[in-house]
Amino acid sequence: MANTLVTCSIVAKESLAILKNMLSFSQNVNRDWEQEFTSNMSRGYAPGSTINIKRPPRYTYRAGRVAVPQSTVETTVPLVLNQGGADINFTSFERTLSLTKLEDKLQAAMAPVANEIDRQGLALAHYSTYNLLNPTGALPTTSALAIQAMTQMGQRLDEMAAPRDRRRAMIANPALNASLVQGFGGFFNNPSKISDQFNSGMLSDSFGFVTGMDQNVDVHTNGAATATNINGANQTGSSITVVAVAGGTLTRGTVITLPGVFAVNPQSRQSTGQLANFVVTADVAAGSTSIPISPAIVTSGAFQNVTASPTSGSPYVIQGSASTSYGCNVAYHKDAFTLAMVPMWAPPGGKGVIDVAQETMDGFTLKVTEFYDGVNDNSIMRIDVLFGWAATYPELSVKYYSV
Repeated sequence: MANTLVTCSIVAKESLAILKNMLSFSQNVNRDWEQEFTSNMSRGYAPGSTINIKRPPRYTYRAGRVAVPQSTVETTVPLVLNQGGADINFTSFERTLSLTKLEDKLQAAMAPVANEIDRQGLALAHYSTYNLLNPTGALPTTSALAIQAMTQMGQRLDEMAAPRDRRRAMIANPALNASLVQGFGGFFNNPSKISDQFNSGMLSDSFGFVTGMDQNVDVHTNGAATATNINGANQTGSSITVVAVAGGTLTRGTVITLPGVFAVNPQSRQSTGQLANFVVTADVAAGSTSIPISPAIVTSGAFQNVTASPTSGSPYVIQGSASTSYGCNVAYHKDAFTLAMVPMWAPPGGKGVIDVAQETMDGFTLKVTEFYDGVNDNSIMRIDVLFGWAATYPELSVKYYSV
């Protein structure tokens, strides 16, 4: 049977299928915003390297007959694109081989691309997700603890009004995945799930989550800082004034709670009974008196997210131990994070370009461009992706620490 020549179109199709199968975190996030680029490009212009994703406005309930008009406030979240890829050399001999003989090369080329896309997404989850469970980092080593871990993640998403529409996912690092598989191993009676876990070593979808394991789950390290007191009453906004930070640096990504500040359900604005979590958005040096936080403290109105301002003169609490590292496993609704992976400009043939092809499948896009190095008799194929991440609704995600 004649060989199928290795064209850019064939390489693009095969590479895209490999890339999609390698992705873990990225497969279960919002993909709607590719249309912002592709629809505008079809009309003759592109929106640039940044899209501002609009979040819907919120309003409060009006009781009684008399209308109380409310202003409409729309907030936006920026999504910035960046380019990357991998490049492959073919000799003239390899150029004529069938694709099946080059599959190993494509697997190797796609591995770092998929790794980087997922790594950036999980780093975004680390730094933008403020809801936190299991601050001690202890692994769930029994059936009871494994069930508790999964149900608590579901509970926190429920409290944040995440829809139960079968679009929730949970990504664990190898340690948490192994612990959960062990914890669930002898508990369920469903033979297919037990068989699947036994054969793959991976946690099967359960408790309303699509589950996955990813070695790229980010690691957070608390600084040496120790908590001091809140300094000033009635504070709101995206920073909190405290008595000078003590002990060392309060690192970006550290989660804190504030005295007297409880989270509210974003729809009913009733207290969940849980202290609200806040993530530190930049490193804070020892001696500093202001801590930048997310989310911003909002105590009233349509965007209210807490019951009250923090109590002055009382200490805030740093979640986890000083100078300790934690895996930032994450459970999330699909809309918590957005990945845009968009088509790129494709150069015309000639002027050094032998062939070019661009393929899109299920929102994933890559471009393959071939050019020739006559000195070394090499065909070079560059595989490019253009993508960006945004935390569109970080309240719909929760980190689960593990050590």
